[in-house]
Amino acid sequence: MAFLFPGQGSQKVGMGKALVEDFPRARAVFEEADAVLGFSLSRLCFEGPEADLMLTANAQPAILTTSIAALRVLQDETPLRPSVVAGHSLGEYSALVCAGALALADAVRLVRSRGQFMQDAVPTGTGGMAAILGLGSDDVDAACREAVDATPAEVVSAANLNGGGQIVIAGHRTAVERACAAAKRRGAKAALPLAVSAPFHCALMRPAADRLAAELARVEVRAPVVPVVTNVEAAPNQDGGRVRDLLTRQVTAAVRWEESVLRLAAMGVTEAIEVGQGAVLAGLVKRTTATIRVRSAGDPAAIRALRTGQAVSGPKERIDA
Repeated sequence: MAFLFPGQGSQKVGMGKALVEDFPRARAVFEEADAVLGFSLSRLCFEGPEADLMLTANAQPAILTTSIAALRVLQDETPLRPSVVAGHSLGEYSALVCAGALALADAVRLVRSRGQFMQDAVPTGTGGMAAILGLGSDDVDAACREAVDATPAEVVSAANLNGGGQIVIAGHRTAVERACAAAKRRGAKAALPLAVSAPFHCALMRPAADRLAAELARVEVRAPVVPVVTNVEAAPNQDGGRVRDLLTRQVTAAVRWEESVLRLAAMGVTEAIEVGQGAVLAGLVKRTTATIRVRSAGDPAAIRALRTGQAVSGPKERIDA
């Protein structure tokens, strides 16, 4: 059994509200996050406005808090426990909280800072991201190299290797545009610009990584009680001493999600629970392997269905940046 935690892009107004209304344990998680941040993150999650919730510095703690609220309820209401955990980008912090490596309060502070650092790293309009569909990683890398060769002062590279023929690229906006054109010439089914506030998981995030490293140095990190399959290495880690470096590197490195899912399968995982808002990861897993069944644990109905063994709704497709 694996627990999977979603990343940025899964946020929506109303997230976590039903959990808080039904379960005091979820309410306590949101109250702790509100106290840590010094403002009502819970109200932002439950009521919006959407424009504020979508800001990276707000979306990241909102997603983490909702995931951990769902996790605490899942732990109270069911006997389900993970043998291994993983999270997509930001979701790796939720996975580390689940594994006991980070305290909730520290994780909330870190992802709030992480989101602000990532937003500050590149001037608005300078960077961009795009989803390349139907092309392998070698061809996407070649398209990015072609774009960089045309203007060596700019960067573009694979940012999210999501699986199922979906690879997200990031870098300077004009380099991303050239890479999209090159990818189409190489046979990509589509090259879709993404509406994001910054070019995540590429070399342009170096200033954010440096600032985050300083924040991580001040936080206590314990050894995970279960393995955490990391984005950077797509391999399990239970060494608490490596967590800070892996999280720092994650800011500029590609999210190796497809490889992470295949590693979970190779470890013998056949069942997984997506803990938090939405069912994005379920869709990505389904497109990557047929050997892992993913169920949802993001709202009271889904958690009660897990408790009783009832079927839950299927995954929804979305591009995850």
